[in-house]
This record gives sequence, structure tokens and C-alpha cells, in this order.
Amino acid sequence: MIEIPARRGRAARVRPGQRVKVINTHGQQVVDTWGFNAADIAEFMSMEHSRVAMGHIIPKPGDVLVTNRRRPILRVMEDTSGGIHDTLIAACDRWRYELLGCAEYHDNCTDNLAAGLAELGMTPPETPSPLNLFMNIPVLDGQRIEFLPPVSTPGSFVVLRAEMDCIVAFSACPQDIIPINGTALHPTAAHYEILD
Repeated sequence: MIEIPARRGRAARVRPGQRVKVINTHGQQVVDTWGFNAADIAEFMSMEHSRVAMGHIIPKPGDVLVTNRRRPILRVMEDTSGGIHDTLIAACDRWRYELLGCAEYHDNCTDNLAAGLAELGMTPPETPSPLNLFMNIPVLDGQRIEFLPPVSTPGSFVVLRAEMDCIVAFSACPQDIIPINGTALHPTAAHYEILD
């Protein structure tokens, strides 16, 4: 297993047919997840296109996540986490934390994506809206959203299968102002492994 350190990002190359197991090690950690076509990172996993392809807003086993060119990139194979994830919310960034009252720099998922890809010598073309694994954003009355703690438990996981040669990137979300990573407001590490 490879650690995604608390408040930090990682990225890995994944071949078609390989599976990525994303583990919520301590149970209350959101893991922002992105996929990029390894041959052309201007093609990336798109939540707005994936919601159309799936026909719903929370992916479940069997669902295919697609790119901004509407091609399959990752397929959900297993989910032991309670099945609550988010496809609506943009990655946090310095401006999000400024709006939450931070006067100084705060770690954020946008910068974590850039740092994870930089380790592979790449620069994201933009910050696509991520698949927020384990994030609990219920839609109320068909209109309003709430930011609630994850329902996932320690050691629960999601397995994604690569449908193309891709780069998968992760951020162990550093949010510690609202209870996205649990009511303790304490981001923790997560882990992943690549399975053949």
C-alpha cells in the first residue's frame, strides 16, 4: 500500500485493466480523485460528463466514469464504504479557504493535485472537478446541499478499474474548518494500491 499523507497529494500511472484500491484508512477521510489520459492530459475524467453517462450523481459498482471527451476512463468495481461519494463539489483551493476566514496559506486539494502530478513531471491543464470519494454531500429537497461527515468506516475502500492508460491522482483533503473529514476536524492519511 502507498500512503496518501494527510493534507497531501499523490499520483500514479495505471494501465488498462489494472485496478486502483483507494482505502479510507481511518474511516473519516475524503479523498479527492482525478483521472487523466496518460497520452494527453487535456483529456480527463469529468464529473459533469460522468453524471450524464451514469444517470445519477453518486457512482456505484458497475458505473463507468468518463472523460471530457465522453470516453470511459475508470469503472467502479467494488465499494465497501457505504456508497456515499460526491460528484458535485469542486476541489478546495486558496480562495475557498479565504472565504472560510483563513488569512494565511491553507493546504488545499487544488495544490495537492498539482504537487502529485509534478512528481510525475506533469502539469494539470486545469483543476477538473474531482470524484470526491467518501464525501457526504446530500441534496435536500432536490435543491439544497449539506456538508456532512463521511459515513465510511476505517479500512473501507473503493476499487476503480482503468479503462484506458491513465494517470490517477489523489488528495487526502485538508479541510479542517467544516466537518467534511469528520467532526474531529482532523484530516488523516489514506492509502491506495494498484492491483493487476
